[in-house]
Order: sequence, then C-alpha cells, then structure tokens
Amino acid sequence: MLDIKFIRENPEKVKEACQAKKEEVDVDRLLKLDKKYLRLLQKTEELRHKRREVSKKLPKKGTAPKYSKEELKKYEEETRKAKEERNKLLLEVPNLPAPDVKFGQSELDNEVIRTWGKKPDFGFEPLDYLVLAESLDLIDVKRASKVSGTRFGYLKNEAVLLEFALVNFALATLIKEGFQPVVPPALISEDSMLGMGYLAHGGEEETYHLTRDRLYLTGTSEQSIGPMYKDEVLSEEELPKRYVAFSSCFRREAGSWGKDTKGIFRVHQFDKVEMFAFTTQEDSIKEHDYFLSLEEKLVRTLGIPYRVVKMCTSDLGNPAARKFDIECWIPSQGKYRETHSTSCCTDYQARRLNIKYKDKNGKKHLIHTVNGTAFAIGRTIIALIENFQEKDGSILIPKVLRPYMEGKKKITKE
Repeated sequence: MLDIKFIRENPEKVKEACQAKKEEVDVDRLLKLDKKYLRLLQKTEELRHKRREVSKKLPKKGTAPKYSKEELKKYEEETRKAKEERNKLLLEVPNLPAPDVKFGQSELDNEVIRTWGKKPDFGFEPLDYLVLAESLDLIDVKRASKVSGTRFGYLKNEAVLLEFALVNFALATLIKEGFQPVVPPALISEDSMLGMGYLAHGGEEETYHLTRDRLYLTGTSEQSIGPMYKDEVLSEEELPKRYVAFSSCFRREAGSWGKDTKGIFRVHQFDKVEMFAFTTQEDSIKEHDYFLSLEEKLVRTLGIPYRVVKMCTSDLGNPAARKFDIECWIPSQGKYRETHSTSCCTDYQARRLNIKYKDKNGKKHLIHTVNGTAFAIGRTIIALIENFQEKDGSILIPKVLRPYMEGKKKITKE
C-alpha cells in the first residue's frame, strides 16, 4: 500500500493515480477517516499519560481511579475501530504508475516496444493448436470437462514431456543467472494474499478462497514467494535475492466468459515457472529491465516470434508501478497473444508485508519487489505447437528442448 503520510501530503497526486489506473477510491473519505483516527489516537495517548501521572502521585501503584481506566478502554476501542476503517480503505489505493508509464484509457493505448523473429511461412493453412494436439493425443479437454468441468484439460504423452522440458530449460537458464530454485506452497494465508495486493477492485473474484480454512489458492507463484520475508529485515549486501519458482496456479477467470473457452489458453488450473526478486529502492527499475531481458532470452532461444508491449496506466493492475508483457505469435489466430508479463511493484507489497533491508549505515528501508514469468507452460506449449507445425501434422521440437524430450526431434503420429 501507499504511505499514509504521502497520501496526506499529496492527495491530488494520489487521486490522479487512481484515475489513471481507472480505480475508484474515495481519497477524500480516506483522509477524513485518517483525521478521525489521529484525533482519537491523540485523545487516547493523552488519557494514558494522564493516568500514568495520577498513578505516580498516589501512595500505592495501580490505584488510579476506576473511571479513568474505563474511559481509556473506551477510547482505545474507538481508536482501534477507526484505524481498521481507515486501513480497509487505504488497502484499496493502487500503487502509483512510474514516471515513464504512458497514460492510457485501455489496452489499446499500450505501447509496442519491439518485435522479434520472423513469422513462419508454412506454405499451407496452419491448423489450430487444439486440432493438432488432439490428433496427436497431446491434449484432452473433452474428458477433462467430464471430470472437472469447463476450462480444464489433460496434458498427455509428449505434451507432458514438453512441460517438464520447459521447466528444466528455465531452471537451468535461471540458476546460472543466480536464481534460487524453489517449489512454494500453493495455499497461502489470508494475510499473505492481502499483503501481496491482489484482492482489491475485483481481485477477490478472481481467486479461489477456502473460507473455512482461511486460505487462498495462489494464482501465481509470486503470491507465495513475496511473503517469505514478512516482518523481516534483510541486509543490503544480500540483495537482490532472486528466486525461480515452479508451481500450479489457480484462477477463476471471472469476467472472461466467452473468451478462449476452447482448449487450454485460459483455464482454471495451469503450471508456471515464475521469477521473483527482492531488491533495493535504487535498483528496482534496473532489476525490472533485467527480468524482461531474461524473458526475451528464454523465448528467443525457443525461436518463437514475439513482441514486447509496455502497459499503459489503466492496464497496470493494482500493485504494479511498471509492467511489460511479451506476446507470442499464434499463426492460426493471425495475432500475438500474451504469454509472459513482468512487473515492478516498488515498495507497495513490502509496506503491507513489513519487509525491510538495512543499508551500510544501519538505516532501514522498505524493500522493492519485482516479478516476471519465465514460462506459463500451457500458453508456451500452444505457441510451440502452432509455430513449429509441419504440413503432415507433426510438430518440430526446438533444439534446446530435445535433451529433455528423450532425444525426439519431432512429435508425430505413431
């Protein structure tokens, strides 16, 4: 969340940020609640001081008048409630867009930064990935719908090998870059999910919430990596701390009815390899650019044509100050589709989670967080199938993945 002191001193700037992100937050009401809380807090502190002074003058400690204790208790409770009411609204205030982010009203205002790779010229009409996958017995959505309902699928045979080839390729690449591998929990506490800043403005509708157990299923690994150092103070010397995580992810896909209903592009459960970093305030933008370069390196090595898109203000989401997407070319659709994203969340998540670092002079600062997709497995498999399909219905396997595919160069009908 934002620093309440910053909001007090810059209300118009915060209002502009909310408008730029198209998030409705009553900043004026927030400031009124803040004043109410501060007024009650001051009164509570005055009563505590008064009670201490009276106790000092009495012959025996702990014999302060009972009425003052009851009055103090009343104000303490009112102060607590006022703080809760203020903080509930404070948690809805989105992170401010970074200065280099373009103002925009919709995804149509996003900026294409660059494109890479030559789109394949097949010499034949390219088939949809699902048609190819079903003909090769790689994906089964029909039986998955019997078992689990819509927006689920079975990966089978070489598609399973492709999944773990992508996982191993990503791990091998990123471990060399100094990332620590981790398999995180897929269930996290309510406090942890709240701390990551994804529940406001419709985010709650997107998540699977186990209310009886007070747990959330993670929609991405970053949601369970970010809270790792909650209430801890790291040293500047150990930053950046970089992690690469593999996990299953779960999303309701609320609001996406009618979009990508067939196949495995937009599903309720998918696997993902995610990058996450804890870094200093000074280095977070540089770290963010580094994450984007790693995403590009992974996609380029596979040989998939793509473009880099920089999100405008209204397409950033709640926690992000700055965000890029990578969109891979999908031949059957004749367009680029999102497969990767990377976001710099500055100190927005760290303030909620109380994660700090101590500099060389012993001064404490809030840490900055950066996240990025290494591979969203399902979407990457889609891009591979479509871009490397052959006229006979077979699929070429990129050279870099073949060592993980039992030496196979191609997926064919047996």
